[in-house]
Amino acid sequence: MRPVRTGPRGPAAAARRRPVRGRPVLRRATRHRLAADAALLVAAVAFAIPLAWLVLASLDPHATLRVGLPAPPTLRNFSAVLTDEITFTPMLNSLLICGGATLLTVVCAALAGYPLSRYRSRFSRPYLLTVLFATCLPITAVMVPVYGLFVRVDLIDTRYGTALFLAAAQLPFAIWLMKNFMDGVPKALEEAAWTDGASWWQTLRRIILPLMGPGCGVVAIYTFIMMWGNFFVPFMLLLSPDRLPASVSIFTFFGNYGAIAFGELAAFSILYSTPVILLYILVSRRLGGGFALGGAVKG
Repeated sequence: MRPVRTGPRGPAAAARRRPVRGRPVLRRATRHRLAADAALLVAAVAFAIPLAWLVLASLDPHATLRVGLPAPPTLRNFSAVLTDEITFTPMLNSLLICGGATLLTVVCAALAGYPLSRYRSRFSRPYLLTVLFATCLPITAVMVPVYGLFVRVDLIDTRYGTALFLAAAQLPFAIWLMKNFMDGVPKALEEAAWTDGASWWQTLRRIILPLMGPGCGVVAIYTFIMMWGNFFVPFMLLLSPDRLPASVSIFTFFGNYGAIAFGELAAFSILYSTPVILLYILVSRRLGGGFALGGAVKG
């Protein structure tokens, strides 16, 4: 009989016959990574398509809901909306209302967040829970009594009255943000200032607020963006057309019987988004790498 060959022997042959345990794990990890990349790509495309339509439609005088290259591209839509009635006056009203309300919100949030961050009291937690509950209230639920109150105190159809209500609506969440940012400032710096004879107001203005500049920037940008895009509040509280902000005047591009000027609407939307983008760029450059929402999730 011929001997049966069993193949090469030795450690090398045994290593080749032994199944490699790491390969299935690597293949599984690769599949997971590819699935995650595909999901992120789909999400990116979902966000990119509306932005692409916005840019392309603003250059197309015959724009529709379809995404396509304009032939030929023109700035006719921008020239049509760059008027005092459509763009300049509403944008100025938005800057006055949202800018004033943002400044008021940041100041009030700093004054309210300082004692909540530095002093311990049995009323602090109930107060914070009340503030948290106030952030959950929808604006539509309180607009009817607010409208009646504004009529009684003669604040209806006034820009400063609308700014006051917008500031009050954004104040609860701004207090939470500001308080958490203040928790990150060491208290030893305040105690050193008190030793030198500084009052609490001087400590807040000269030590705490300069150190938490990124936090104030986050609160200001978040508040301004939320107010800038608010349609319902100024639509209810402002009656005169010359006092309406840009968030309400955008409604004029929706004509009768479902007719919409898509090209002019896209051009106005780009102009309407420009102040928010510029504000973010300017503030983020000034604050540098410290611009983050880290204080919002602390504690």
